[in-house]
Amino acid sequence: MKNEQLYLGSTNNLQRRFAEHNSGLSSYAKKYMPYGLVYYEAYQSEEDARKRESNLKLRANAFNQLKSRMPKTLML
Repeated sequence: MKNEQLYLGSTNNLQRRFAEHNSGLSSYAKKYMPYGLVYYEAYQSEEDARKRESNLKLRANAFNQLKSRMPKTLML
């Protein structure tokens, strides 16, 4: 976490997504390399995963509650 911000997203292939972000091919992602995994949730249903991602992005309380569960991990 070069800039100490958290990236929130969803993918059906976590290893591929990390490779894309850490490859430097995206001009936006390149600024924040290297990316590291802090936390993930896995869902069998893509619809459920997208709902969870949307909830975390749109509702500050949901994201803050998630961050409060891992204060030593984040150290933000």
